[in-house]
Amino acid sequence: MMKRFLFFMLIIPLFVHAQINESDTLKFKADISITGFWQGGNVETLIFRAKSGMTFKPWEKWVFKTQNSYVFQEFGKQKADSDFLSLNFLYINPERNFYPLFLGFVSTNFRREIEIRSLFGTGVTYQIIDKTKDKSQNWLKISLTGEYEQTQFKRANFNLTEYNLNRNINTFRTTLWINGNYHLFKKKMTLKHEMYFQPSLEQGNNFRWWADIAMEFPVWKHVNFKINYLRTYESIVIAGQKQEDEFLTFGLTLKSY
Repeated sequence: MMKRFLFFMLIIPLFVHAQINESDTLKFKADISITGFWQGGNVETLIFRAKSGMTFKPWEKWVFKTQNSYVFQEFGKQKADSDFLSLNFLYINPERNFYPLFLGFVSTNFRREIEIRSLFGTGVTYQIIDKTKDKSQNWLKISLTGEYEQTQFKRANFNLTEYNLNRNINTFRTTLWINGNYHLFKKKMTLKHEMYFQPSLEQGNNFRWWADIAMEFPVWKHVNFKINYLRTYESIVIAGQKQEDEFLTFGLTLKSY
């Protein structure tokens, strides 16, 4: 009975608008998404992914945004992923074309054997396409930030042997972010993307990139069908691991706004 319940809950992905625009005028916005898959029998597979987002205005010209996600995967009762990621931003005057931001990230990664990773920094965002000025409600933003990162691995046995002396890899980074949301074919399709490239300022072979791309098609007023593709790359990984990961998921978007 429990397996049937899990199958029913996980085979039908539920998404609630995974990308919040901090420049919107609403004082509070929140979302949560759940997706997954379960298969029993000769091959047992369990995949679960949850993501939430929230923005609110602590002061008149300030906006705080937090995005938190969790991924769990198990194949043949062997855990493959159990990862947590928390992205937190504080924006000042985000309704302007240029505005500053502060950021703080915390994450873990079971597959990559990362016990804890923290990253704190500041930067600036430029709105190339402003939703409030574009009648089609499209928006495109580019950000440039600088951060200090601390990463603690479970062991010091890396694909790049010069890092084998210590389980902790700390460095200053800079990050180029590109985020967008576009309504196409008379709003019959929405294309969304969140991407970044993050090199170290001290170590030329220490960099990563991340791309999250989604297409949505309206089904009813507050429901869209969604296709989501996530791909990540890290140049420094534990020896024997692949540097790239990718996920392709399908589901529904439930929107309250």
